[in-house]
Amino acid sequence: MEVLEITDPQTLAYLAVTRPVGVLIRLPFAGEERPEELLSSVHGLHPGLPVAFFRENGPAHEAIRLLRLGAAEYFDDADSAAGWRPFVEKAGVFVEPWRAFLIGNSPVMQPVFDTIRLLGPRRSTVLIQGETGTGKEMIARALHAASTRAGMPIVTVNCSALPDTLLEAELFGHTRGAFTGAMQARVGRFEQAQRGTIFLDEIGELPFEIQAKLLRVLQERECQRLGSGETVKLDVRVIAATNAELEHRIEHGKFREDLYYRLNVVPIHIPPLRDRWQDIPALADHFLEKICQAESMPVKRVFPETLEILQGYHWPGNVRQLENTVERAVMLSGDRRTLFPADFSLPRSGQSRRAVPAALAVPEAGLAVGLDLQQTVQKLERTLIDHALRRTGGNKSHAADMLGMKRTTLTAKMKVLEATV
Repeated sequence: MEVLEITDPQTLAYLAVTRPVGVLIRLPFAGEERPEELLSSVHGLHPGLPVAFFRENGPAHEAIRLLRLGAAEYFDDADSAAGWRPFVEKAGVFVEPWRAFLIGNSPVMQPVFDTIRLLGPRRSTVLIQGETGTGKEMIARALHAASTRAGMPIVTVNCSALPDTLLEAELFGHTRGAFTGAMQARVGRFEQAQRGTIFLDEIGELPFEIQAKLLRVLQERECQRLGSGETVKLDVRVIAATNAELEHRIEHGKFREDLYYRLNVVPIHIPPLRDRWQDIPALADHFLEKICQAESMPVKRVFPETLEILQGYHWPGNVRQLENTVERAVMLSGDRRTLFPADFSLPRSGQSRRAVPAALAVPEAGLAVGLDLQQTVQKLERTLIDHALRRTGGNKSHAADMLGMKRTTLTAKMKVLEATV
């Protein structure tokens, strides 16, 4: 049993008379079939067979598209692709559907991926911690998809979005007449998640009086509906998430220490986007594809210079802020297929030093001997304009968009600068 490497129609035809443990398709393929069609052809012959693609320095949007369609892996360097073959041959299977929930492959995310891979099949309670907007729910969904419970529901509860008076009934259910307004019995979220997973988001906001009841559920694996003496046995995997420092809340008497230790069996810390800036191109492509598809628009692309700026931004709102920023850029760019820096309105509060091109920095040594302000500004403007024109192939309209000004303003500045040469 081995991994079949497919490079042309002849090797693809070989699949009809054999069943390998996996398939590695090298792109560009020596035929007319597109990657999506190749994936469909392989799965048509052998449903569920692990299929990986390899393209040297392949584009992120192609990887995202194929992974979403069911590819097991996508490699853009030869060493990784070579390592996949013996791994699959030894394991006999290589299917990680949970990877479809997580975009990017930056070094700081590797420990997170490793934890999901190891922890997914287990029942252990997980506490996901990270700043607002880092994608904690996506991590929870990846954990669920990596588990043996993947065929059962994952039920999400935002503990900060429900009034305290309703949260207990929402979590554990209630009988008819249990309280004013309870016109009929209702199954709680824990019962809805039976044999599946419950994700308790913003667990730090859980009212103190309900924390004791949640602790009992975690200890005894059972609950009672409000108004009922009947005990319901639970087979539910619990994943909680918070952007708050629970230790700090414990010190101030707002969170139970015993509940914290019950939840924090296996912690996962999600790094902020500023620490995983290498993932920004793949994330931006993913959001562009998602947004354009939802709006029935041709898929837009980000100008390379724009990606450098996005990677240098601090992103205080993390991945959620990036998605909102990409959506705004798509909507405000009209019919234009390429997004330039001017399309992304980024607050100054999030700027970082990495966002400033080194070639444009004013040397501190020059400040000690004095600078002619007008000459320095003109030199800087000329550098920026020349750079933008080179990057846009001399297209003044695109260069103006890239610099965040009107075309007429750019033309006027160019005339002034030419006159001062």
